[in-house]
Amino acid sequence: MSNYDQKILELGLVLPDPAKPAGIYQPMIYSGQLAFLSGQLPRDISGNLMTGRVGKDVDLQTAQQAARLAGLNVVSVIKNRIGFNRFVKIIKVAGFVNADPSFYDISAVMNGASELLGFVFGDQGAHARTSVGVATLPANAIVEIDVIVEIKSA
Repeated sequence: MSNYDQKILELGLVLPDPAKPAGIYQPMIYSGQLAFLSGQLPRDISGNLMTGRVGKDVDLQTAQQAARLAGLNVVSVIKNRIGFNRFVKIIKVAGFVNADPSFYDISAVMNGASELLGFVFGDQGAHARTSVGVATLPANAIVEIDVIVEIKSA
């Protein structure tokens, strides 16, 4: 069991299975020592999607939970498609928030994902981040995040 597996257990987290692509794209692409993960939505262990527009249908706390769940899906992709043994660190997180035009606290929503990645990966979870409010997301998801990960050479 890796240190990350142990940390996941200590935190009481259960990783969902990695999502299958919903279109004609790859769930992840390698380039050198980087892995580019396709957007992750806030799907729970049963595949249920958290939906709604922040500031209209859902509040900040619910949106942060959705961002944490999307972050948990990132951890699942890293574990199942890359392997914790090849993981070096999170480089960049780009977060997209399905936000009402009157909602401005986009960064606070994305803190949910950033905190989760920090809890699981420690210093290797610290990252650069972009947070953007958008008019809509696939299937009316609350958030979507994509991530760039540094990996060890094969």
